[in-house]
Amino acid sequence: MPRRNLTRLLAFALICTPSALLAQSAGDPIGRAIAAPTRPAADVARDEARKPAQLLAFAGVKPGDSIADLMPGQGYFTRLFSVAVGDRGHVYAVVPAELAQVMPKALAVMTTLAGEPGMGNVAVLSMPTAAIAAPVPLDIAWTDDNYHDIYAFFGADKAAQFDAAVYKALKLGGVFIVIDHVAPVGTDAAAVKHLHRIDPAVVKAQLLAAGFVLEAQSTVLANPADSQTDPVFAPSIRGHTDQFSMRFRKPG
Repeated sequence: MPRRNLTRLLAFALICTPSALLAQSAGDPIGRAIAAPTRPAADVARDEARKPAQLLAFAGVKPGDSIADLMPGQGYFTRLFSVAVGDRGHVYAVVPAELAQVMPKALAVMTTLAGEPGMGNVAVLSMPTAAIAAPVPLDIAWTDDNYHDIYAFFGADKAAQFDAAVYKALKLGGVFIVIDHVAPVGTDAAAVKHLHRIDPAVVKAQLLAAGFVLEAQSTVLANPADSQTDPVFAPSIRGHTDQFSMRFRKPG
């Protein structure tokens, strides 16, 4: 086809494309984040299990937000946040000093990620758990499958201090998203350490004590078929555990 005719055909297609569809594509930061071509294939393969679209919508992620990804692991959500908040937003990948001391790779992985093309709005921070902070007041603080580690390995008191620090770091009206593996009611700290699960009631009690208001809960990661009694790394359940998702808000 001659180049001139091809150009006319493309122009005609754009004119005939429903404006609502174009607007939806331009105005859907979460969709853009999930469809970003820079995402590693390994991350994309996990989308079905991790439900990123539903969870980012649950958190209310939007362009211009300042978000702290607390204990970001390999950066699965950090990458999504970076695209979703855009150039006017900021993403802080926070690796607690206690974790960096025993697992230096955790800090190195995120430092490498922040240096990748297109990740210019990502900054890596490391500080004690009880002193979590960011350079600007946060719209969203987020921790995914990590609260149980702070509670069991660092201690319940350290978890409470962590909650207080997150509360202080958020702007008035900011939200704290806590996602974790469900443990049976009454599971003690020793069992939490073994199972890598936590009783949702424990998390709720600690966050309410810190001053947060529980605003909403999502069942998007719920799995009634999970007995909740096997460690999360057991082959029979890994990647498919019953998980809770809670949105706490700092009043104001």
